[in-house]
Order: sequence, then structure tokens, then C-alpha cells
Amino acid sequence: MDQHLLATNDEAAPVRIIHHTEGLLLPCDSVTPASPNKDVFAIFEAQPDMIGLPVVENGQPIGLINRNIFMQSMARPFHREVYLNKSCIAFMDKQPLIVDKKTSIQDLSFKVLEGGQKAMNDGFIIADDDRYLGVGTAQDMLRAIANLQADKNRLVMESIDYASVIQQSLSRPSREAMRKTLADHFLIWEPRDIVSGDFYHFQDYEDGFLVVLFDCTGHGVPGAFMTLIMSAFLQSALNTVSHDDPSAIIGAVNRLVKTAMGNIDHQHAGSADEEEGADDGMDAAFCWVDRRNRTLTYAGAHLPLLLLGPDDQEVRIVEGDRQGVGYAATPMDQVWQNHEVALPEGTCVYFFTDGLVDQLGGAKRIAFGKRRTREIILRHRRQTMPEQRAALLAALKEYQGTEPRKDDVSAIAFRL
Repeated sequence: MDQHLLATNDEAAPVRIIHHTEGLLLPCDSVTPASPNKDVFAIFEAQPDMIGLPVVENGQPIGLINRNIFMQSMARPFHREVYLNKSCIAFMDKQPLIVDKKTSIQDLSFKVLEGGQKAMNDGFIIADDDRYLGVGTAQDMLRAIANLQADKNRLVMESIDYASVIQQSLSRPSREAMRKTLADHFLIWEPRDIVSGDFYHFQDYEDGFLVVLFDCTGHGVPGAFMTLIMSAFLQSALNTVSHDDPSAIIGAVNRLVKTAMGNIDHQHAGSADEEEGADDGMDAAFCWVDRRNRTLTYAGAHLPLLLLGPDDQEVRIVEGDRQGVGYAATPMDQVWQNHEVALPEGTCVYFFTDGLVDQLGGAKRIAFGKRRTREIILRHRRQTMPEQRAALLAALKEYQGTEPRKDDVSAIAFRL
């Protein structure tokens, strides 16, 4: 039989996973059209759990006698005297649901639904090339569907869990370089769905370091696939352009994405009957920090840079360009602006994906927002970066309340 076992919390009682109707087969007595009703009555009395009795002629099923209908009829006055010695076909359903043993559980469920309440109540006959084998019940079918779905969900979740391990492994070099290079920093990477559409890259060089935070189209598994693609394109771009020029890096990634994924704006790039391509990309913040000159060069696609100098009374926001990376509407030759700022000793630098500021919550179910984020940074500015991280996440959790997480939440911050 086409089945396997799914482990449960009770290891002594594994769940049977059934893929085909044969796995639901229950051997069952049968009668022939010549059998009198007294034989049917005797079988039902001897087997109180039987819900239907098949009628088989020359090995082929031709009908099904419903237990309840038959026994209720026999309980009526004089019915036993009149019908007990007559042929059982008087109480036979001549159009029962007959299913081949090789029918998948999914196809079986469709047939049972098409059969309506009768099939749910009476069950179905299982045959092998029209030869009678036994019966099956709707209850067993529903149980098989539930177990099959649970098994599929388990396999999917195991795959996603392992994908999370892979995704975190890919970012390990960046985390280790960050810890080695930055004495006071924090990293937030909280996927909404185990794996994330947010990702980050940190690379240390002799003259400075590069920080990249990006938010790809989607979240969960589709978003995670996009992070793998974007990471590969980022590494390719770093092999062709200078690591200290965020504008050049982001431009190179944009060209690679659009070329490889066919993200072309067909409204402006040819005839209307051209095949429509994909439209995936990312929002991103690219940041180069020059150690010798204590300067920071930033280029961004929607994701802003937040700065708080040691003497600043407000958190400064440096907005990136309003053009995503790699999307169909983004020109192939799009240029993102470099913003260069000085970094007095003690300056705090922050990047956030929009999962933080866009999270709904509070009494009015509105977004967490940039203003609230800046207020928390200001309130905890004298604390270490790990303490600031804890304060931000605590505030987000309290604000979110019972609202579901809307998106992946990621952030990078450091003090120089």
C-alpha cells in the first residue's frame, strides 16, 4: 500500500499517511442480488458498526444497502413479514460511489463531495478494475486528508527551518566582521515568517568598512529567495566597482538585477505585445565609512540614514533617493546620489528597514512611525547600542500589542 508513518508525540502510536484509496480499504461482507433481506438483517445485527452492506454480482459491485434506512424499514409494522424473504435489491442504492483503489485521496475527496450527503453517510465501495475489494468511510477519508496535510505542512516547515539555517549561515561572516570591527553596535534581524526578505552585508577593509542593509520584494520564502539573488549580485558588483563608492555599487546592482531578471518597463521600452517580465527588486541603504577622514558616504533607495551626533539635540535624517533597485520602472542608468557627512567622535548611525516604522499598533492602529523611532533613540542616546536595541524592541512589542507582525524587521546601528 502507498503509505508511510508520521511520528507523533506518542512514539508508540505513529500516524499512518495514506496517499491512495487502497489505504482506506475495510474488508466487508457482501451479499448478492439473490440474497434475501433476512440475510441482510442478520449481518447488520451481528455487526452493529457496519454502516453499509455492498451488493456484489459476479465479483462486481452493483449497489449498497444503507444500514439506517434498512433497519428503520424493518422496524415498521409487518415489514419483516412482507420483506424478509424477498430479494435485498428492494433496499439497495443502485448508484453508490464506487472508487478504484488507485484513486488519490485528493481525487477521492472531490468524488465524495460530488456525491453529497449520501456519500458522506454511506461511504463508498473500493474496487480493483471493477472487482469488489471492500468499503471505505468518509470519516477515514477525512482523517487521511488531515494526516496528509499535517505531513505536508511538516515537510514544508522542516524545509523552511533549514532554509533559515542557510540564510543565517550566509550572513555569519558579516556578523563576525561587525563584532570584530565595531566596538559598540547592534543588529536587529527578525523575520516575520522564519526566513526573511531583509538582509545585510558588512565588510571590513584597510581604509574603512562597508555596511549594506536591504529589504527585498516580499517576505517569507519568496523574500528569502530574493535575498540570495541580491547577495550574489552585490558580491558581483563589488568585484567591478570601488568599495568606497556606494552610488556606484548600488548602480551596478541595479543593472545586474534588471538584466538578469528581465525587469523592463514595457510601457516605455518597446511594443505593447512584448512578453511581460518580472518586477522584483529591493529598497536599500549603502554606507561607506572612511576611518582616516572620519567621514560617512551614504546612498539609499528609500531606506534613510539616521544620525545623532554627540552635541545634536535631534536625530538627523538623510533621505535616500525615491527609486528602488532593480524594479521595472527604475531606469537601467539610474544614478543614486552619494551623501557625505562628517562623523565627530561619539556619533551614532542607524539604518532601519520599513518593517519597524510601518508596524501597526497602538489604540488607533496606526504605524509605529519615524517620529516614535527618533524619540526612543533620543531617550536612550547615552546607553550602549545593545541597550538601545533592547529599548527599541521593547517599545515595538508594547506598541504592536495583539496586532500581527506586518513585515520583517531589521536594523543596523553603531557608534563611532
